[in-house]
Amino acid sequence: MPLSAQPNLKFHFTELLRPALTEIAPLGSDTDIEFARPKHASQGDYSCNLAMQLARRLHKNPRDIAVLLINTLSVSPYLEKIEIAGAGFINLFLKISVKQRFPGYVLESGKKFGHSNIGAAKKIQVEFVSANPTGPLHVGHGRGAAFGASLANVLEANGFSVAREYYVNDAGRQMDILALSTWLRYLELNEAISSFPRNAYQGEYVRDMARLIYKAHGGRYLHRPDLLFEGLSLEADTDTEAQLDGLIANAKKLLGQDYAYIHNFVLTEQLGDCRNDLTEFGVVFDTWFSEQSLFDSGKVAYAIQLLGQKNYLYEQDGARWFRSTDFGDEKDRVVQRENGQFTYFASDIAYHLNKFERGFERVIDVWGADHHGYIPRVKSAMQALALDPEKLEIALVQFAVLYRNGQKAPMSTRSGEFITLRELRREVGNDAARFFYVLRKSDQHLDFDLDLAKSQSNDNPVYYVQYAHARICSVLEQWGEDATQLVAADMSPLTDPAELSLMQKLIDYPEIVEVAGGDLSPHLIAFYLRELAGEFHSYYNATRFLVPEAPLRLARLGLIAAIRQVLINGLELLGVSAPEKM
Repeated sequence: MPLSAQPNLKFHFTELLRPALTEIAPLGSDTDIEFARPKHASQGDYSCNLAMQLARRLHKNPRDIAVLLINTLSVSPYLEKIEIAGAGFINLFLKISVKQRFPGYVLESGKKFGHSNIGAAKKIQVEFVSANPTGPLHVGHGRGAAFGASLANVLEANGFSVAREYYVNDAGRQMDILALSTWLRYLELNEAISSFPRNAYQGEYVRDMARLIYKAHGGRYLHRPDLLFEGLSLEADTDTEAQLDGLIANAKKLLGQDYAYIHNFVLTEQLGDCRNDLTEFGVVFDTWFSEQSLFDSGKVAYAIQLLGQKNYLYEQDGARWFRSTDFGDEKDRVVQRENGQFTYFASDIAYHLNKFERGFERVIDVWGADHHGYIPRVKSAMQALALDPEKLEIALVQFAVLYRNGQKAPMSTRSGEFITLRELRREVGNDAARFFYVLRKSDQHLDFDLDLAKSQSNDNPVYYVQYAHARICSVLEQWGEDATQLVAADMSPLTDPAELSLMQKLIDYPEIVEVAGGDLSPHLIAFYLRELAGEFHSYYNATRFLVPEAPLRLARLGLIAAIRQVLINGLELLGVSAPEKM
């Protein structure tokens, strides 16, 4: 058997048990056969609870069923022994020789170790970040960026053809508020006004854009302030949303065609800043999809027309409503207002229809956790348009909360008081940011501890993992010979429990990648890397590598070289570097 013929042990054991299951329980032959990794080596390398799953159906004691299953099994070339434990667990013990082959598999496979063809090149789209281009990305957006990019990498490692997409919300009220905010700062810069709405965009970046407009065009866009406030009560609360909408309407009237220039200018500036920020963060998109293009091309009107043709629309109070309750949503949804304007939901319907029209077999949207209630209505629209809602998966991401010196940092883009992703990256570095963002399941709360992220200690998980890689590089450098010879190194001298445990850890990696892709959980990669680094550090502290005995020396070097390769592969999936020196 060549080294590249790496066995899929769980698949092998499943195929081993399936005939036995069919023989003793024909009606239960479709039962899922699952294997877990026991916490203690004395309990084997894999444990299966199949006997307990069958107990109720067969009306037998689980241990008796376990005996029947074991007695029916074919011989496996990978197993040393099988034991029954506890209530009826079937514990499988691998042959040491099987474990000893895996460092060679890793070294021969190189960067492809852990990759598979499970996805069979199916087209899958991952849409993530998609923040309104109304200001710099903040640390909350950073978590969605790190999660989405890592998830896309993991899915590619599982054999899917992945397209990464950013949905640009370049149509609608928020962009109008940003355009208005910039123009007001421009007027303020020229002393044409002396007050600024508190519910407009407040950040210094708005003033920066106003300065750029003035530098390029001087006073071209100056207008009388009394006309700007025409029809609006200056005595009343000037910070209401209605007052803001009135200012937008007056700005459009006063500026005419010039309003389009200011709108496009602020959009281009903020979108360019966002693109640069993400690129520097190692997050690159295949497509930046414009929401406005859906309106300009008539795709929004077309999608709503299709719903009407299928009798899923009705009119009420001058607006058009989608019968989303027909598909389980809690209430019907407006798709076109009484003034004729389409809602955000209408463009979302058109956008998701467009995704599947582009040939994607599966679509994953990465949304903020506050959008949870939006899921039923989008899936309802898909059903109404005869699209399979199961092909749309929503991964929810909780915003990360940043702490500096134990103090929570605010993140509101309208107030202008927020910590940007760029500031975070400059302070802790890309690697720490990317790793810390995926240290928890995406829908779980995440406190980002800046002090920990910057520390060079074993408590800092990214430092801990990278240091393991650097230590291995140092040992191999001291050795000074050609590392490619380690692919064929004889691993039979490796019989210490720590070495066997590390080899089992290497065996686990491909499955971790598979599960991380299937469950949309790249944090499993981070967990695994931290555990692998921990086992290596313990082994390093207790072991001499450059021993006089050549067979033992090469075997140990081969093992740690394989560990290094897996650390590289896993960190790459998370967008984190693997430095050779630290």
